[in-house]
Parts: sequence; C-alpha cells; structure tokens
Amino acid sequence: MDIEHDSRLELYRAPFGAVPAGTVVRLRLGLRDAGLPRALKLKYSVGETLLEKTLYYVFEAGGCCFYETEVAMPLSPGLVWYYFEADMEDGAAFYGNNAEDSGGKGAVYETAPEHRYQITVYDPAYQTPEWFRKAVVYQIFPDRFYNGAEGFLGNRTDIVKRGWDETPYYKAEQFGGTYLANDFFGGNLRGIMKKLPYLKELGISAIYLNPIFKAYSNHKYDTGDYKEIDPMFGTEEEFRALCEKAGALGIRIILDGVFNHTGSNSRYFNKDGAYDSVGAYQSQDSPYYEWYKFEQWPDQYEAWWGMPTLPHIEEEAPSFQEYILTGADAVIKRWLKLGASGWRLDVVDELPDSFVKTLRREVKRQDPDAVIIGEVWEDASNKISYGVRREYFLGQELDSVMNYPLRDAIVRFARGEIDARGFDHRIMRLKENYPALAFYALLNLLSSHDVERILTAVSNAPDKHSITKDAQAAYRIPEEEYPAALDRVKAAVVLQMLLPGVPCVYYGDEAGMQGYADPFCRGTFPWDNINRELLEWHKTAIALRNGAAVFTDGAFETVYKIGGGYAFIRYDAAERYLVMVNFSQEPQWMRIDAARFGVTAIENCLCAEEYASEDGIFYVEVPQNWVKVFKAV
Repeated sequence: MDIEHDSRLELYRAPFGAVPAGTVVRLRLGLRDAGLPRALKLKYSVGETLLEKTLYYVFEAGGCCFYETEVAMPLSPGLVWYYFEADMEDGAAFYGNNAEDSGGKGAVYETAPEHRYQITVYDPAYQTPEWFRKAVVYQIFPDRFYNGAEGFLGNRTDIVKRGWDETPYYKAEQFGGTYLANDFFGGNLRGIMKKLPYLKELGISAIYLNPIFKAYSNHKYDTGDYKEIDPMFGTEEEFRALCEKAGALGIRIILDGVFNHTGSNSRYFNKDGAYDSVGAYQSQDSPYYEWYKFEQWPDQYEAWWGMPTLPHIEEEAPSFQEYILTGADAVIKRWLKLGASGWRLDVVDELPDSFVKTLRREVKRQDPDAVIIGEVWEDASNKISYGVRREYFLGQELDSVMNYPLRDAIVRFARGEIDARGFDHRIMRLKENYPALAFYALLNLLSSHDVERILTAVSNAPDKHSITKDAQAAYRIPEEEYPAALDRVKAAVVLQMLLPGVPCVYYGDEAGMQGYADPFCRGTFPWDNINRELLEWHKTAIALRNGAAVFTDGAFETVYKIGGGYAFIRYDAAERYLVMVNFSQEPQWMRIDAARFGVTAIENCLCAEEYASEDGIFYVEVPQNWVKVFKAV
C-alpha cells in the first residue's frame, strides 16, 4: 500500500503555502493498492486543540484513489499543523511531514507523527513596503567602508588606530590581554556620503548600516547612547545630510537597532562612569534600573551570552518601552523623523513577541512605508527560541528577515555539498511557509558581518573550525584555485539577484574581498585594489534585476533540477526569464521544457546566444560553475 500527499502540489493542497486567516484549504490524500479504507481522517491542530475531519473519495487517476476534505483556517493568525490517519483492514497507518519538516512529500508512520505539515495563517491586512521589495540593498560596516575626513573623528584616546590596509585585530593579546574590539580604521558617515555616486552607479537603492550610535567598540553592538550618533562616525546633522543626499539619488537608509542589550559602558548602565548620568550599575534609584535584571546588584547581572560588557535588557520594562518605542521622542521614531526608512532588529529572536508587535505598531504609525527586518538565521515562520514559538510573519511583526537559509543553500550548492534537488527543496520550504509578500521581501545575502565572505565560503578554504585564528587571518585563496572560486561567486550573485527576495550586497563583496567570519569578514574596503571584473559583473547582474519588474514580484517556478544543474523561470503577464546554473564539475546539458509558459525563442542576457524551439523545449549547455540568463523573445 502506498499513501501519497505532497503539500507543494495543487493536486494535494490548494491553495499553496501560507494563507490569509479564514481561507478554506482543500487537502487530499492518495491511496494506491490499498483497497477500501475503513476511514480516513485529517488530524489538525489550532493552538492546543486537536481537531479532525473525514476525507471522502473524489476520483481515481493513474491507479491512485484520491480522498479529500476542506478546512476553514482560523480567523486568528497562527500556525495550523496537520497529518493524516488511515484506518485500513490490516491496521492503522499515519502520514505526516518528512523527517526534515521541510514540506513537500511526507512519510508514513506507525503512530501519530511528531512531524506534521505546517500551514501559516496570517492577517489578510498584512503588507510589506513595495519600495523595499523593489530594492537592491548594500550593507555597510561604517568603520571599514571609507574615511571621508582627514584622520580619525571623535578625538578618542582610548582606541587603537589602525592603518587602512591592516588586518583587524582578532586575539586578546593584540589589545593588551583583554579582547576589547576597540581597533578602528576611520570609516565614517562623510565617507559614505562621498561614495554615494559609486553606490548609485552600482545600482543600489537602499543602504543598511551596521550600528552607528555612540558606543565603545568598533562594531557598536554595545550601544552607549541610542539618541546620539557615534562621534567617530559623525554628527546628527551629518546623518540627516546622508539621508537627504542618498534620498536625492533614490537611495534609502536602514538602521540597525540593538534593543536586546546595551553596553556596560553606556548612559543607561554606566559601569565605567563615562557618562554624565546615573546608570543602573551606579544606583538602584537610577531611572534605568528597571531596564536590567540584577541577581545581586551591582556586579551580578544578566548579560547577553554571559558577556559582562553586554548587560541584557528587560525589554518589557515600561520605561524602556517608552524610551525606545512609544514615547513622543522614542528612539525608533526619532531616527525615522531624521530621515531613516526602517530598522533591522539585531537578535530579534531574543526580543519578546509583544515587544516586536509594539515596535511594528509604532514604526508604522510614524511611517507606514518604513521597513522592519529581523535577524533570524533559520526558517522564521516556525522558529522556536528559548522554548517559545516565535511569531514573525503573521501580520503584526516583521516585513522581512535576513535570509540565511538561502545563503547557506547557495554556498553548499556551489561547493557540491548538496545537489540541485536539495537546493530547490530549501527554497521551496521558505516559499511554502512564508506569506508571499514576506517571501518576496526576504533579505537575500551572500555575506554579512557575521559569516565568511562569499568568495572565501565557496572556495576550497579549510573549515574555520579546523584551523587557527592566525591561519584564518593569513588565508587567501591560492592563485590556481581563484578562477573557479570567482566563477562560483559570479553564479551565486546572479542567483542572489534573480531569485525572489531583496538582494543585499555586503560592502566589498563586489570588489573581491575575502575573509573568514568575524572579524576577518570586517576588513576595510580595498579602494585601491578592486577586482574590476567582479565589480562589473555585479553591475550587470544588478541592472538585470532593476531592469525588469518580473524579478521583483513575478512568479517563480523551478524547471530543472538534476545533479549540479538548476534552472528556474521568473514570469508575469509581460516578461519571462529563464535562469540556469551549473555547479557540477563539468559542463551540463539541460533540457528545459518551457512550453506551458509559451516560450518558443530565447536570447542570452549576458552574451550573444539565441535558441529557438517550436515545441518550447530547449537543450542548453551550461559550463561548470557558470550561469546563463535568457529572456523570452
């Protein structure tokens, strides 16, 4: 006996994927060589309540008998989980999600399965900013991008000033025995303003800035004052000028909000007495005392991942919420008024759902078009953090998350660690679980300030856990291996630009920067040593995306997935594009059936190459580690 259900096929589940609250979903189960079942039940849970419905016979096709039922999704957003129970003459069988909980084809179980299918039910009013879905984002680590001044700003005497081409410090002895992250290279807001024409020419329409508020460290994730630009980066007036000058070029500014913790050296905690305030460390009468959780005041307190320089915030403290979210001059509103177009939320999975919902409400009241992006490293639709199922895409939380699952899939595919089917499976999992407007707004990155540079990641570089920090600092891709790595990056960039979502270029990736994870991925931009070939490739790929609306909101379907060969089509009523990539170690011929899309002729967007086919079937050879993009003509 065979039991069949595939949550990605309309034959079995319609409509596909996440649905608005109240939607009626049709679910089918197929039985082959099973005889007449005594009963077929759909078991589904809404909240903590397990419900059931009977499936009834509807038709037979190809020797498979299909049974179906319809279920009205709850009127309140949430996750619905389901599986099937088949009562047969020889006993009961159960059918649930596969062991990876990734949707699509499932598996048969002897008992009620823990692995159940997911339906994301979201608020019908949920929207994501249209401008953001159309954007190409550029992420900047401010200290390392460009120094637009003479020397260092800020007049600090407690920092280590570094030469622009030097390697960031990475071990405690370089700081005198304690890792302080206070080595600076001099990048600032003036530098970003001076390079706006460069970013415009690249095709960028939004800049995501790592934290720019006053703090001790070079990374600024140890916030010292949420309402002051760090003097080493510039002034409030310069921030306003940056937003105005960028806006005149069609470029928006997105800020990084660190609301889970502050620095111990901050206006609010003031452990070092560096601020003219009464911090929580100094007095239990401090206006900020309720922001922190002390086990024994003042020296025993809850800290982020146990780091004493990062005391954890009690985000639900009323005075903290007023200061950050709800007050007339609350932090999130203040910087939107000064020109920002949204927020990226650091470690959003460590912020209470209630905090995130309040943040969305207040941000959207201030600017309905502002974007809210969360740092989530997994599937954000069902993320469990600290034992709590988080709510990010039900309509009252985030617009987007950093798409680390896609980044991981691209890197593993490029390195040959997964094949095309595995790659497609990972994309389809997100497409199935996320509301469409969230899926098309995902921040698609290849590198970031927390992971290896894409050029290093797709090369044959040793695993970071297998070599020392000294070896990581010194590592550069060997000359003989560089061309293959460069080709993989080029192919990866095209995937990043043309798959659904919002591409985000990490500063310097387009220039050929290499490096392992933090701090080696945070080197300075090599303005005097740019890989021009890779830069021009980025411009071409970005222009492709910016030049066709289909890459913003057009439909997406996979049309080939064999071995290292993968192809998909993006289409709408006006345009159709075929994208083919080959990450195998030899050229691969791909048979692309585009008949049902009405495609009979295609031309390559990257070189002079054309194909015609009366029946809509194309045979295309794609070289190893390469990509081709065709437009239907």
